[in-house]
Amino acid sequence: MGIVDWIFVVGYFTIIGIIGYQTSKRIQTVKDYNVAGEKVTWTILFASLAASVLGGGASTGMAGNVYKDGYVFMFAFCAYGIASILIGYFIAPRLKAYKGAQTVGDIMERHYGKKAKLVTGILSVGLCTGIIGGQALALGTMLNVILDIPPIVGILIGMGSVILYTSFGGVMAVIQTDVVQFVLLGVILPLSLIIGLFAVGGTDTLIEKIPDVHFTLLGNWELATFIGLFVTFLLGEALIPPYTQRVFSSKDPETARKGYIISGFFSFGFFFITGSLGLIAYVLFPGIQTDNALPTIVKELLPVGVTGLAVAALLAVIMSTASSFLNATTVSFMRDIYPFLRRKKISDKQELFMGRVLTVVVGVASLIFAINVPSIIAALEYSYYLWAPTIVCPLVMGIMWRIRNAAAGICSIIVGAVITLVWTFALHEPFGLSGVVPGFIANAIAFFITFSLTKNKVAGKPANKVDKELLENDVI
Repeated sequence: MGIVDWIFVVGYFTIIGIIGYQTSKRIQTVKDYNVAGEKVTWTILFASLAASVLGGGASTGMAGNVYKDGYVFMFAFCAYGIASILIGYFIAPRLKAYKGAQTVGDIMERHYGKKAKLVTGILSVGLCTGIIGGQALALGTMLNVILDIPPIVGILIGMGSVILYTSFGGVMAVIQTDVVQFVLLGVILPLSLIIGLFAVGGTDTLIEKIPDVHFTLLGNWELATFIGLFVTFLLGEALIPPYTQRVFSSKDPETARKGYIISGFFSFGFFFITGSLGLIAYVLFPGIQTDNALPTIVKELLPVGVTGLAVAALLAVIMSTASSFLNATTVSFMRDIYPFLRRKKISDKQELFMGRVLTVVVGVASLIFAINVPSIIAALEYSYYLWAPTIVCPLVMGIMWRIRNAAAGICSIIVGAVITLVWTFALHEPFGLSGVVPGFIANAIAFFITFSLTKNKVAGKPANKVDKELLENDVI
């Protein structure tokens, strides 16, 4: 990279540092730190969601896996966008009806009791820590390939910046930096695709040099493998803490609806761009490691100046996801787990300080996880095992049909987790089917059976209280 490229990269880190510092001075309460005072507009919500969703998996991971397997991986990954659109239309507006809610655990408590809140908090922390690890690994890979920085050093540099501005600025800093990062990726990655197509010799030449199977729906995959991965991506990040936290930060139900739906449609175009960059790498740089496909294009093809902007954009999209999950982990712990550990009530100022300290602790734990996983996508898949087969079904049942039953909630979580673990680690995923699929099915069956047997035993807030809140917000 030339001096101009380094100026852009250093300038990017300087900007996000300034944002974190300036935002920290405006943080007065825990509510400001956790949900930005519930003042986020739909345009900001859209940009923040898009930047958070399109992280290391959707950029570096997408390009690498399309490089290896073809567009079949992109087709499976599009489940993310489908999930965002469905959640935006049916669920996101209803989330705003839960007055005072700041975490998924808060919602689970109202439908399934305090134990469900605690379990949800534990799973939320595990899920977010794992996904942060995937983003940290993507940062290390990016800086290693482009700047020849050792992966561990790259992880420390990238995650150090994330931890710094997230711990001081909370979700307000996260959302503001997301907007900057969204603008960068929205300009630079399409430009990178255009430059890559010129380097290959045009679209026709690219198609000629790529095996036909790379363009088919299933590629070389078995149908069960495709279905398993599609379902994993569809449910793996459905209503996870960072995205529900964005809804809680929004101004009203309509803001939440628009932000979610538009970000879902936007993701399809982004996936196509990063996946196509993987095919360009297949032609120009055969034999490289899969996760190196996108960084290699940035390093080898882009001109001086554009390279620096591209590095900043790719670091931005990864760091935005990492910061979102880092903040959500802290909020989930403080709201869902810590109340069960403390002996006396603490002040708002003390809780704010503890949240910032915990952000640093979680960031360090994620670094350790990142160093010990084989790939970015593997880190994401491992994390999804904690969420899709445990929380998604009872959470949706509670939000959409206002079910309140402690036994059904807890039982379904336990059954889903056990089946997923057995299918994945004892049976080693027969038929190539991800453990998320049988785990989710078992989770849903256990929920409905238990509910039918114990439906008169209501937990959490009384039904008429929740229904009244939903009606007041015009979402049912």
